[in-house]
Amino acid sequence: MPSSQFAHSEKYRYMNGFNSYHESEAVEGALPIGANSPQKPSYGLYAEKLSGTAFTAPRHENQQTWLYRILPSCGHSNFEPRESTTYNTNPENKPYEKIHHIPNQLRWDPFDLDETVDWVHSLHLVAGAGDPTMKQGIGMYIFAAGKDMDPHEAFYSADGDFLIVLQHGVLDVRTEMGRILVRPNEICVIPRGIKYRVTLPEGPVRGYILELYQGHFTLPELGPIGSNCLANARDFQCPVADFDEDTESEWHILAKFAGHLFQAKQMHSPFDVVAWHGLYYPYKYDLGRFNTIGSVSFDHPDPSIYTVLTAQSDHPGTAIADFVIFPPRWLVAEDTFRPPWYHRNTMSEFMGLIHGQYDAKTGGGFQPAGASLHNVMSGHGPDATTHEKASNAELKPSKVGEGSMAFMFESCLMVGVTEWGLKKCKKVQEDYNAESWEPLKPHFKRPTPGKN
Repeated sequence: MPSSQFAHSEKYRYMNGFNSYHESEAVEGALPIGANSPQKPSYGLYAEKLSGTAFTAPRHENQQTWLYRILPSCGHSNFEPRESTTYNTNPENKPYEKIHHIPNQLRWDPFDLDETVDWVHSLHLVAGAGDPTMKQGIGMYIFAAGKDMDPHEAFYSADGDFLIVLQHGVLDVRTEMGRILVRPNEICVIPRGIKYRVTLPEGPVRGYILELYQGHFTLPELGPIGSNCLANARDFQCPVADFDEDTESEWHILAKFAGHLFQAKQMHSPFDVVAWHGLYYPYKYDLGRFNTIGSVSFDHPDPSIYTVLTAQSDHPGTAIADFVIFPPRWLVAEDTFRPPWYHRNTMSEFMGLIHGQYDAKTGGGFQPAGASLHNVMSGHGPDATTHEKASNAELKPSKVGEGSMAFMFESCLMVGVTEWGLKKCKKVQEDYNAESWEPLKPHFKRPTPGKN
């Protein structure tokens, strides 16, 4: 499967390459040549630098983009709090909206679609760790929206990068750098601070978001695998310049700042970037293009071989966040229990299902649009039904996961669950353990004395 078969046809053009230096102009000659900030940019444009990292970050980490726009971003009224009593995606700083740190394995039924809200108001923090004000940690969200954002409204998160995993519907995302169409089995990353507007051409949408408060996503190192496989850099797509020449309408700019919602007004479109060049931009990726690696002899390798994107901590090999998928793949290992083995992990694992059935959970409780959380050192693995089936299966080459795509947000951090995720959403399966692992039976038999 070199690429996914999408029900909704692509309608935009893109540039290819992960962490590639791109440049794009919607009007020929809008990009300056050999300079970034000429005294008078072409066509009366303003030059504006967007910094995704510190100016002095090492060259291999440095992410900056120059924008050439009709009016600069600073031309707006003061930001004012909006919906301050009802909108909060950082509840750890509000004691009455406690984060619950618990060792229980958790699983959620599919989350409901909500046709009453737009993108901004669809965001529900389910779990997380750290604090965006310190640029440390992550947030894990469910979104479910049914309405377009207002035609003169744009949104950005100052808290972190959004990794969006769409499960249902289609997202038409207009960003400062251009337009992106996102369909199920595609992911989209919108870095911190980039403004965008979301419309829904196929009606209600639903999915998952991993917000990264620190650093940015990168491709994992390949080590002895070599120079290709897993997610290949050429398969990531970023938008081409596409601008709006509106300097008369009132626009509302919504900012998620420290988890709260703020609004400013301006009399010009935020989507007025005529040209841009740099390394800091939104992008998307078709999960169907992931080149899966596996064992061709025996044993099941660690699930890290399925990592699409990673964000490393200051300790190499230990991730603040990994985005991992479990795509359709062949299993051929000899004399091997082929599903993931039972394990306890120093990492936290939040899983979701885009479509199909996850091969390690065949009991029916893990469904598309649902989720599970196995926190630090909480034991987990195949449910009893899967274990019984896999222990007695004929070990011939077999393809698993056809028509399926499960994924995992993994983190070295201990993840807390919000009040919404634990109680208000009313989706937690109280019988998760009873259904999955309590039915496991002992098979141990002492050896007969005198026999080897």
